[in-house]
Amino acid sequence: MLVVEDDRAIADLICLYLRKDGFGTQVVTDGPAALAAVRAAKPVAVVLDIGLPGADGIEVCRAMRAADDWTPVLFVTARDEEVDRVIGLEIGADDYVTKPFSPRELLARLRSVLRRASLPASGTVLTVGGTRVDLDQRRAWAGDEEVALTSTEFDLLAHLMRQPGRVFERAQLLSAVWGYSAAAGTRTVDVHVAQLRAKLGAHSPIRTVRGVGYSADAA
Repeated sequence: MLVVEDDRAIADLICLYLRKDGFGTQVVTDGPAALAAVRAAKPVAVVLDIGLPGADGIEVCRAMRAADDWTPVLFVTARDEEVDRVIGLEIGADDYVTKPFSPRELLARLRSVLRRASLPASGTVLTVGGTRVDLDQRRAWAGDEEVALTSTEFDLLAHLMRQPGRVFERAQLLSAVWGYSAAAGTRTVDVHVAQLRAKLGAHSPIRTVRGVGYSADAA
C-alpha cells in the first residue's frame, strides 16, 4: 500500500492501522516521489493526500490516469476542500476521506475500494441502449469504443444497468456501490454520475429522475 502524505504524524497513523490490517506500506512525501513509487512498486492502492509539495494529489492522480494506470486511489483531503474533492473524483479517484478522519473509516473505505477493484467474475454482459459492460472482464463500451472506467465508476454503471428502468435513490446507490450510509453524504454519487456521462457521451443510458435519483434507460 502506497501512502502519500507529507505530514509524518498522519502518515505514521495511517501506516499503523494499515499494518494492523495486514497491509505492507511504503510512505513518500511529495508528488514526484509518488509517481515514481507507483511505477516502481505497483501498489495495490494509493492513499493520496491532496496537499503535497512538488505536485499535488490531483496532479498525481491525473498523471496516473493519463498513463492508463487505474490503481485504486483514496484521497485524503482537508474538510474545506470540497472543490478539490470533486475535481479529484472527476479525474478518476475512487473515494476520499476528510481530515480529521477516523482511521477505522479510512480502512473501511479502502477495503470497499479494493473490494470493488477485485470483484469475482460473473460471466454476464449487460447492454442498455448504446452502452455495454462485460462483468467478467470488467470492461465497458460506449457504442463501438471501449471506455476506461475506475472500479467505482464501473460498479456504479453496472449496478444501474442490472435493473434497467428502475430508479435508485442516491442513498441506495451509496449503500450498494460504496458500502456506507447516506450519512457520509451523497455528493460523491452525483460526481461519479457526471463523470460517467462525460465518458460515455451520447451513448450514456443514465437518466436523472428529478428529486429522486438515477436510472439506466435504453432511450
